[in-house]
Amino acid sequence: MGNLAVGTKLRENYDSYYEGESEWRALGAIDKVKNVQSLCNDVPHSTVLDVGSGEGSILKRLSDLNFGRDLYSVEISRSAVTSILQRDIPRLRECQLFDGYHMPYKDSRFDLAIISHVLEHVEYPRQLLHEAARVARHVFVEVPLEDTIRLKPDFVFDRVGHINFYSWKTIRRLIQTCDLKVLSQTVTNPSRAVYEYYSGGSGIVKYAAKGLLLRASTRVAASLFTYHCSILCTKASE
Repeated sequence: MGNLAVGTKLRENYDSYYEGESEWRALGAIDKVKNVQSLCNDVPHSTVLDVGSGEGSILKRLSDLNFGRDLYSVEISRSAVTSILQRDIPRLRECQLFDGYHMPYKDSRFDLAIISHVLEHVEYPRQLLHEAARVARHVFVEVPLEDTIRLKPDFVFDRVGHINFYSWKTIRRLIQTCDLKVLSQTVTNPSRAVYEYYSGGSGIVKYAAKGLLLRASTRVAASLFTYHCSILCTKASE
């Protein structure tokens, strides 16, 4: 497993992908960090590693909310590292470029590793999960639940870069096959502000309808529409 690295196509896609701060990523980070706090407030989180930080919106939000005393980041994209460092995030201690699978830290270096909206982009998700669990005592994972009845049968690569498509069951099972124990799991609807940003008034209607369906039945809702699934886990042996 030592020779694993991000494939050339994916690396080229992301290397110049980020150009400073963007409004939509900052808006999305509000929901993502809310889910981190909801699941992780009761576990140690003084030292936090954000894996695949993009332009740093989650790091910035974590710092603004004083979640984590010391924040760290690893990224495969040179443009992402540049964007993150330019933001001068107060609690960020270090941001490093890495090969996508091997983290430059010793065992149990961090209280918490965050892998938020990353696994859907990763060629070898189990390797990344094993490595995150090596360097951190707890691991938080969030993915979009795109494996719905509306998912097209054939894959076509686009610039967004999603190559894995999960349901609430398959992401849970993936984590468990990495010898990780699920401590908590939740399925959430992105905020009204996110829908309104993308679709205006029709987005508000979609937000309300999806929220009602999710409250009625998580299983039915997640089989029809895309939501976000968050999971907190730790090594099964601990």
